[in-house]
Amino acid sequence: MRRTSIILIFASLLLNSCEGFFGKKTDLSFIDAPVFQARDVAYVPIQPIIDGFFEPTDVIAGFDELIYVVDAGSQEIIAFDQSGREQGRYSLKGVTKIIQDRQMNILAIAEHDTTINEADYTLSAIYRLDLNSALGYNIKNAQIINKIVHPFYFKTSFSSIDAQVKFTSVDIMGNNTIYATRTGPRDNENQVGGPDDGIVLFNEKDEYVSNIFVSTNSGFFRGYFKTPLCITTLAKPRQSPSVSLSSNFFVAMGDPTVSINVQSIRFTETEFGSSYEVEVLDFTDTSKADDFLYRSNRFENPVDLTMTGDGTNYLFVVDDAKDSIYQFTTRGWEGVNPPAGSSQTKNIIASFGGTGQGATQFNKPSAVAYLDRVLYVTDKGNGRLLRFKLTTDID
Repeated sequence: MRRTSIILIFASLLLNSCEGFFGKKTDLSFIDAPVFQARDVAYVPIQPIIDGFFEPTDVIAGFDELIYVVDAGSQEIIAFDQSGREQGRYSLKGVTKIIQDRQMNILAIAEHDTTINEADYTLSAIYRLDLNSALGYNIKNAQIINKIVHPFYFKTSFSSIDAQVKFTSVDIMGNNTIYATRTGPRDNENQVGGPDDGIVLFNEKDEYVSNIFVSTNSGFFRGYFKTPLCITTLAKPRQSPSVSLSSNFFVAMGDPTVSINVQSIRFTETEFGSSYEVEVLDFTDTSKADDFLYRSNRFENPVDLTMTGDGTNYLFVVDDAKDSIYQFTTRGWEGVNPPAGSSQTKNIIASFGGTGQGATQFNKPSAVAYLDRVLYVTDKGNGRLLRFKLTTDID
């Protein structure tokens, strides 16, 4: 991966500019705006690095404009303002992944312990946390107001094999309806609730709606999604009337037999009904980009995805096997648009990473988030949260 020697030392500014609930943004006015060439377009680290985590497995940018990190090692959700100052933390057994809906509730994938027929089980569940309480708005004051427990959202019966099914990620659409990915041992397309590997749709009240089945040129598939690891919609902060209401999404799959393992799924409605379809993205036009999302076997283990919510419409992919972060347009082209004044006519690759402990290196990166032109990455193996900014985004 391309490395850069440009390092922004923001430490004193970040530590001394925390004003108000969200924290004051870093003042970058002292940096002269450079004249960019292609080699200058890169992500540079923001200091200081936020460390001290045991096993950070997720990071999200909330619609409340806070940054939330899941530390699976301590089984906590930890909130930070944008300056990096901790705002509070909440303990939840087995928590691994989270998202925030537009009601400011946190949806958290965690564990639910229960006894069924005198046998103890730990089941996968999605908890809904209300951050508002008599003590004020804060993750530390959160209250559980509902939970979706597998498999009881779609059936009342239980088999011990149901305990092997796990939710792997969750995301929301602009109307607060929910997609959740799950994996499990059974691939029977005809079983109640669909095959264990799949994507499930819930409404804004956490009620089960349906499984997501996919139409392709080869037919209709109830078991299309093979080991779905993560999902991202287009509904991302900031909170505004322009938040996308689209039902489209990107999904990453971990099954080695799936050669295009990050795919765009489009929801279509006609007078004859609705369907989910695989969107065919460009993977050949080298006049637009040097590489593509849909290149066969592009990723080894894509563990997280996110979209930008500021209208730039970029997709980020985390590959923990390659210790790298990749950036694409929604048309499937790798890289970012050339800056004004650049001699480049096609996308400039800004993907980065590599194994290590350096400021632009990772050891099993686990998640990525984006807010106000800042990229956040949880570096699980190194126990830290890293922040980056694209050189062309420095004012």
